[in-house]
Amino acid sequence: MSIFTPTNQIRLTNVAVVRMKKGGKRFEIACYKNKVLSWRSGAEKDLDEVLQTQSVFVNVSKGQVAKKEDLTTAFGTDDLTEMCKQILAKGELQVSDKERHSQLETMFRDIATIVAEKCVNPETKRPYTVNLIERAMKDIHYSVKANKSTKQQALEVIRQLKETMEIQRAHMRLRLVLPAKEAKRLKEKLKPLLQVVESEDFNEQLEMVCLVDPGCYREMDELIRCETKGRGSLEVLSLKDVEEGDEKL
Repeated sequence: MSIFTPTNQIRLTNVAVVRMKKGGKRFEIACYKNKVLSWRSGAEKDLDEVLQTQSVFVNVSKGQVAKKEDLTTAFGTDDLTEMCKQILAKGELQVSDKERHSQLETMFRDIATIVAEKCVNPETKRPYTVNLIERAMKDIHYSVKANKSTKQQALEVIRQLKETMEIQRAHMRLRLVLPAKEAKRLKEKLKPLLQVVESEDFNEQLEMVCLVDPGCYREMDELIRCETKGRGSLEVLSLKDVEEGDEKL
């Protein structure tokens, strides 16, 4: 039996469709709801958890599978997995208006939660509530982008909110241990990355406890490892330097 006869239609239910135009033709893949965004953000790595079937369609709702020669011409490969990945990454997720609204509302709340978890009022060192961050996001008319991860958008929101309110990333508290020979030279290189030096003790080696912006952690870790060839160390004492208690509004 030819695989392109109507009897070979695949019927799928409760499906999220990702659509992409390529080579002048429309191609679709059938995915599980809520998995597409997880895959795009990197939270989901297993393609089988995202796809209902590793088939490429011209019309998912009618179960019409795309012809092999059309796929090969459009994508330049006969690897179905690679085709599915391309459509999943660059295609447009087809959802109803009601679903899209609900999805964006959930993402809006998730973004506000991430911002509240990462940030403090720099004057009081106390965190903001999620509700307060949500109100601030509405005040700046922040528009959620369905194709970007909530973490990426949270960082963008923090940058925008800095223009209208007192907010900053909560500092990390770190302990740095530097070998005596490299200590002075390395301290000068690290100085621009340090927000506050809380303590400094020099005996056989330099030990410092300091507060830094979380965004500097990777750079500091790499600098210490490379410059000391593994003899120095960087230890996280606390992920957030915050004052306990309720935020004063």
